[in-house]
Amino acid sequence: MSDKRVLVTGGAGFIGSHLCKKLLEEGQKVICLDNYFTGSQENVSDLLQYPTFTQVHHDVTLPMNVEIDEIYNFACPASPVHYQYDPVKTTKTSVLGAMNILDLAHQSGAKILHASTSEVYGDPLIHPQQEEHWGNVNPIGIRACYDEGKRCAETLCFDYYRKYDVDVKVIRIFNTYGPNMHPQDGRVVSNFIVQALKGEDITIYGDGKQTRSFCYIDDLVNGIIRMMQTEKGFIGPVNLGNPGEFTILELAEKVVGLARSVSKIVFKPLPPDDPKQRQPDISLAKAKIGWVPEVCLDEGIERTIAYFKKVLI
Repeated sequence: MSDKRVLVTGGAGFIGSHLCKKLLEEGQKVICLDNYFTGSQENVSDLLQYPTFTQVHHDVTLPMNVEIDEIYNFACPASPVHYQYDPVKTTKTSVLGAMNILDLAHQSGAKILHASTSEVYGDPLIHPQQEEHWGNVNPIGIRACYDEGKRCAETLCFDYYRKYDVDVKVIRIFNTYGPNMHPQDGRVVSNFIVQALKGEDITIYGDGKQTRSFCYIDDLVNGIIRMMQTEKGFIGPVNLGNPGEFTILELAEKVVGLARSVSKIVFKPLPPDDPKQRQPDISLAKAKIGWVPEVCLDEGIERTIAYFKKVLI
């Protein structure tokens, strides 16, 4: 059993809940902090069996004081449906939340890993996306509360390292999927699977030729933990995602086939500022943390379909 005390903000969310479970399995003492806006008690209900697991209901936009050794900051709605619901709150969570968590790391001497996003690249000007790309983001668009909020949070991470010597790590997460996704979170994988299982039309926005790369949750969590274990001074940012590139239409057809669905594919107008391409260059992750994803899309989709079949019953 480890004496390390680990705080996971957004710990009851999709990614956070899987991370909490992995850390508990490794013998860590885990504090799961969440305000349950998008997180769910059900996501962490099976973790209550661990005596080293603690839940705290708290909003990161408010300061906190707890003795901690490591912090994983995942507190922010991450799907357009949720982060556009209250864009001002999203910006506060991204910026004020990051500042409060960085203050906590500074005060307690904790190492902190901050979860940023591939959305900092906006509609990228280079493909695949490398960490050196500064991005192409609309600062006043409907997605800017999330995109620019996350960009500012990265700025804070680097400034806290330079100004206060906080041991910071920054990852940029590309599209991730798997069990514990919210059925109505608006993300493309969950949307398609839910529609396919219900026999509803599969809704594609745009012509379906825009591309995405999809990483299974277990692969992502392994990369997150490996990044946290790197030496002080290596901040990143580091792309974490599966470099396999698929069009949205290919994904829809794959989901229909694997779900053995009778759903038809229909097309609707593309929302503003939706990026045309998204594919990570993971050369840095390979070189610095020895990480590559292992779960192929077909296998991951099958596992996720099995999860949603249980959830939708």
